[in-house]
Amino acid sequence: MTEAFLQYSAQQGNDLITPMPEYNFPGLKPGDCWCVCLGRWIEAHRAGVAPKIKLTATHASVLEFLDLETLQRYELS
Repeated sequence: MTEAFLQYSAQQGNDLITPMPEYNFPGLKPGDCWCVCLGRWIEAHRAGVAPKIKLTATHASVLEFLDLETLQRYELS
């Protein structure tokens, strides 16, 4: 996660920052890893705030929507 992505996601109505103890959700902060749905990641990419990804944890079906070169640019090192 990055601060830019977390703020963007909150602005889109998905607050990932605020803890929600009733769901055992601690809230996210920059540097945390989290599974992001493809649609939101693509939106964030278009807005210039997409977070880095773990390419080895990304399902191959994502290649139906994004090219490998784009994904590799966002791969965590």
